[in-house]
Amino acid sequence: MDTLVPALAVLVALAVDRWLGEPPVRWHPVVWMGNYLGWAGRHVQAHTQQDLPAAQDLKAFWLGALAWIGGGALILIVFSGLQIGVVWLCDLCGWVVSGLLLGLLLKPLLAWALLKSEVLAVEHALSNPYSGSLESGRERLRYLVSRDVTTLSETQVRESAIETLAENLNDSVIAPLFWFALLGLPGAALFRFANTADAMWGYPGLYPNDSQGRNWAWAGKWAARADDVLAWVPARITALLLVAVTGAVQMKRLRAEATRSPSPNSGWPMAAMALALGVRLGKPGGYVLNGEAPAPQAQDTSRAIRYASNVLLAPVGIASIAIIFVVLRAAP
Repeated sequence: MDTLVPALAVLVALAVDRWLGEPPVRWHPVVWMGNYLGWAGRHVQAHTQQDLPAAQDLKAFWLGALAWIGGGALILIVFSGLQIGVVWLCDLCGWVVSGLLLGLLLKPLLAWALLKSEVLAVEHALSNPYSGSLESGRERLRYLVSRDVTTLSETQVRESAIETLAENLNDSVIAPLFWFALLGLPGAALFRFANTADAMWGYPGLYPNDSQGRNWAWAGKWAARADDVLAWVPARITALLLVAVTGAVQMKRLRAEATRSPSPNSGWPMAAMALALGVRLGKPGGYVLNGEAPAPQAQDTSRAIRYASNVLLAPVGIASIAIIFVVLRAAP
């Protein structure tokens, strides 16, 4: 595919995300992925050992793995077909039309505007002088995290929102763009499928049972490990980009703080954000990042969003430079 097409597609996708937001739910491919995972998950759970959460349930593991592989293969086939159609259209109508279409197809696999608005909504619900309250902040946070929010303090609600912003800057923007750059539209789609599967199947595997009493300890292991593998490089790129846009983080300190999180990946962007802001972030009963720093305040949420927004200048700049370089090179 002509370099101009994917470069323009990145610019179009980010522009559409900023100005128009998410497509309708009925047409959203990530929602379709979630529907498939919900359907497949019910079938997997029918064969899971519910009364032995710590048992080595290999049957559930392989059923979960096969369901993931089947869904991933379907994703690759569908999005490969769409990309082939774009390549054909490029020959027929030119790179501008193809880039616009590819950007529209890529956009649902990115979700920066939605992430930003949800984090801002948590801060508004928490600290609005007229209607803000701790309970409102907790309720709004439910849209962002899967942890129990009923006992979180104001500081913990704010920490959770900033952590989610940093983690999903990778999962919802940088990682899909990374895989798009490597493998095109199928790569970005496969990552979003893997990340959605991890959220639905993998995360509950950290605990004996999920909120509905279904045991995901083994059934979700494949989904969790697949997401870890696919997000490994992008998570570190996201952290480095946060370091670059703030210029206030030492790499040695970043590495030390990132390993405090049990996740092999999410600790990197979260630690980078904590160090850039100069605040403490953590999970109650779990890890603490930059533990000697003060707790985040309301203005730190706005600063975190500004830093994350500046990170997006990297893909925009790379795509713009690629277009300019190719056009100038092709000029007589």
